[in-house]
Amino acid sequence: MTHAVKFTELSSDSTVIKEKKTDWMSGPWLFFRRWIAHPLRMGSVVPSSPALCRRVVAAVRCAADEVVLELGAGTGVIARALLASGFPAERLIVVEIEQEMVAKLRRDLPGALVIEGDARVLSELIPAHLQGRIGTVICGIPLVLLPRPEQRRFIDAIEAVAAGRGFLHYSYCATSPLPFRAHQLSAKREAWTPLNIPPASVWRYLPL
Repeated sequence: MTHAVKFTELSSDSTVIKEKKTDWMSGPWLFFRRWIAHPLRMGSVVPSSPALCRRVVAAVRCAADEVVLELGAGTGVIARALLASGFPAERLIVVEIEQEMVAKLRRDLPGALVIEGDARVLSELIPAHLQGRIGTVICGIPLVLLPRPEQRRFIDAIEAVAAGRGFLHYSYCATSPLPFRAHQLSAKREAWTPLNIPPASVWRYLPL
């Protein structure tokens, strides 16, 4: 049975969430550079705000023997917020396709499993002993920008490693970023924050 995990509230000036201004390769500058190179892989030109990170973390549900999987972690602001809340690093898996960002994530998330690869083939990336033990999947990939068949590939990939668990998806759309009925999903907006740039929502999608 899955239980909600209680997380410590993070302040907006948390040093865990702030990027190191002294490192030109980190944070917003790296995020923006990768957005210029691959705009369809990046949902925004800047990393998620502390307000959005807190809302994503609050929506995580994970039993004591389960792990959290984040797809499209970017510079790692949500992963770091999750760890700052007290979630153990050894129970966090992060998948990112951008090589530069993978290098940063491995530096910034000691103890977490950071995997470089394409989230459309999760069953090939996630270790077999962890498949089926994923409590929450967090998706930061801009699925709204993809054609419906490509959206389906990501949904099927998640279902292959976390059957029946669905996923959290944060988006900057005013309504559901996915045509959930067409994908045989239920949809619930768990949270909304006007303090993100642009304003963002956290959606929970579950297979019907």
